[in-house]
Amino acid sequence: MDDTEEPVEAAAEKSRDLYEIASWEERTSIDGAAVALFWLLTRTAKWIVVLLALGILAGIGGIAALSDPAVGMLTLLSVVPAAGLTLYVYRSDVTDAEPLSLLVTTFLLSILFATFAALFNSYAERYFRPLGVLGMPLFFFLIVGPGEETVKLLAVRLYAYTDRRFDAVIDGAVYGAVAGLGFATIENALYILRQLSESGELAELTIGLSAVAAGGDITAVRALAGPGHVIYSSIAGYYLGLAKFNPANRGPIVVKGLLLAAAIHATYNSTVSIGSFAITRITGLPGLGGFLVYVIIFDSIFGLFLLRKLWRYRRHYLETTDAEPGEPTADD
Repeated sequence: MDDTEEPVEAAAEKSRDLYEIASWEERTSIDGAAVALFWLLTRTAKWIVVLLALGILAGIGGIAALSDPAVGMLTLLSVVPAAGLTLYVYRSDVTDAEPLSLLVTTFLLSILFATFAALFNSYAERYFRPLGVLGMPLFFFLIVGPGEETVKLLAVRLYAYTDRRFDAVIDGAVYGAVAGLGFATIENALYILRQLSESGELAELTIGLSAVAAGGDITAVRALAGPGHVIYSSIAGYYLGLAKFNPANRGPIVVKGLLLAAAIHATYNSTVSIGSFAITRITGLPGLGGFLVYVIIFDSIFGLFLLRKLWRYRRHYLETTDAEPGEPTADD
């Protein structure tokens, strides 16, 4: 007997009716309703998730943040470094260029799905703050890191991953980077909107130097934080790409990528304040200067981890295909 076959079905004669004993088929009106409902859910589930995220985005002020001219201008300025890193990851793809439609869709989905993390983070944080000095590191490692990296990866998995044009491991890193850029965009917009609203300057701001003067500090801080999101989710995306082409070990590979991304993300959140403070005390730099130095050091370490994967993939691709080599890489 086949170990995967139900024992009654395996032993019974073919003529025996085993409906709802060991087999099933559509017979009754309830069966028909179940079949119809399943058909509807499988075809609308993606849209339900998207519409839910859109509703949450409106509820937490995301649409207002993105549509306000002054906030929009500051948000664009704040994502320039993250966009530059994303472009580098995109240009590192030595296989066929990724279609604009998939890149834009991934970017938009990441903006939407960021709302799930924002909502969950706000709810969960209250349970960790009373835990004292260990409360926030636990919050970062158990909630923020895993949650935010999961929703960014979901933005890739829901659409681009299922497309036949996602046809190489490195594609996962590209779409992961784009998802990180989308997440950073909406997160920066919300931070900037909140800062300007609390200061009472939002109502009077217009596009121009006045907006830069009012929101310059928070914009600079968010500009430094943005590239991290690209690094974390590009690492997770790389492993998602690896998983797609290794179906026998798909689950563990995806989990490994998420664990790495979440751990790096949580480590940054847990150490950025004390690290920036230490650099400020040692060097005498102003607070923003110490923050800048710390972010550069941290992102350089883990950005190099990501880039070495991209460079290794590029080297092996050029060695094993007839593709023409481009500019030398650090691994060449």
